[in-house]
Amino acid sequence: MKVVFATLLLVTLVLTSSLIDTTMALSIFFFGEGYCEKKCGVRCSKAGVKDRCLKYCGICCEECKCVPSGTYGNKHECPCYRDKKNNKGKPKCP
Repeated sequence: MKVVFATLLLVTLVLTSSLIDTTMALSIFFFGEGYCEKKCGVRCSKAGVKDRCLKYCGICCEECKCVPSGTYGNKHECPCYRDKKNNKGKPKCP
């Protein structure tokens, strides 16, 4: 009985670790390393305070996994990005 339990536990651990690796690989495939930096670079290209725009855009992109196209507006393309608010109730994402 102990051998069966130990074997089952080992198989479960191996399958779980491979599932986590697959999930991370899919995330990198779809969003790639540098995805947020590229998208936010375009989004903030005409911003008056570029450093602040890049900071908040990066935070929103990491959480929402999307950035609206263009330099302004189009927030309907990414509802999570659109709906994020700061502590004063104003839009958090540029």
